[in-house]
Amino acid sequence: VLENRSLQRRLDELVGAGEIIGGSPAIRRVLALVKQVAPSASSVLIQGESGTGKELVARALHEGSPRRGRSFIRVNCAALPETLLESELFGYERGAFTGALTRKEGRFELADGGTLLLDEVGDLTAVTQAKLLRVLQEGEFERLGATKTLKVDVRILAATNRDLALLVKDGRFREDLYYRLNVITIEVPPLRERVEDIPLLAQHFLRVHAAKNHRAIEGFTEAALALLRAYPWPGNVRELEHAVERAVVLARGSLIDLADLPPAVSQAEPVTRVVPIPLGMPLDEVEQRLIEETLSFTKGNKELAAKLLGIASRTIYRKLKE
Repeated sequence: VLENRSLQRRLDELVGAGEIIGGSPAIRRVLALVKQVAPSASSVLIQGESGTGKELVARALHEGSPRRGRSFIRVNCAALPETLLESELFGYERGAFTGALTRKEGRFELADGGTLLLDEVGDLTAVTQAKLLRVLQEGEFERLGATKTLKVDVRILAATNRDLALLVKDGRFREDLYYRLNVITIEVPPLRERVEDIPLLAQHFLRVHAAKNHRAIEGFTEAALALLRAYPWPGNVRELEHAVERAVVLARGSLIDLADLPPAVSQAEPVTRVVPIPLGMPLDEVEQRLIEETLSFTKGNKELAAKLLGIASRTIYRKLKE
């Protein structure tokens, strides 16, 4: 209960400062770079695994810039085939292609004066890459089916979970476009590299989804929090949010417990942690060391420690009395 209250207080302080939640060294470095880079007009490449929160970083860059009062527009470059993506980005004139019954403004026009986020930029085709390069270099383009050149003032942010440098090396991404986009790079860390932030993020998602689902959920049991810390989160922050949302809907009490968490989390293999054991240490002392280290990891939760060690909880109680 005390930890839940502490998380609520920290959350109240952090949410007021922005949408990127966390106090770990890894996320603090990201926030410091965002603060430094946001006021500039330079392009920024945001890299990180799926689900790490790259769009949140892009929004923070926009909100910290002189363009904050203008449009922030996101385009998912992987969601549309080449022809549809081009019409989405650059717009089209009436009659430009079958079905073009009226003129349509593209995302570049709509983002004029503001910020355009090109999500999954590594999926752009060679043709679209060439057209994007021209906008970055000259600030101009034509709608599909038009001859009139349009000028725009747009800050470009690009996000990807792919290694663009490797794509350049393989000839699948233009080197000149890569350097245009990669003026500044921000690496968003995976959740496994910011374990300290898991309780705070979990409490944030609990608050959001409890309100949305009209559930009076106050927090997590110690065992549930310890398990959230122990799970490796391959889907990163997005997976954590989905797990908490599910738990909020299924929870039968005021606190989320182990049984409320998804099987993928509650039945997962724990993150490997090495415990140094000197050669020749007596077996009884080895067992004692493993139990103490596991209890330290679970913050004293004996039931979860027993689960991680694959022994009965009564064995831990007995060993601690010896």
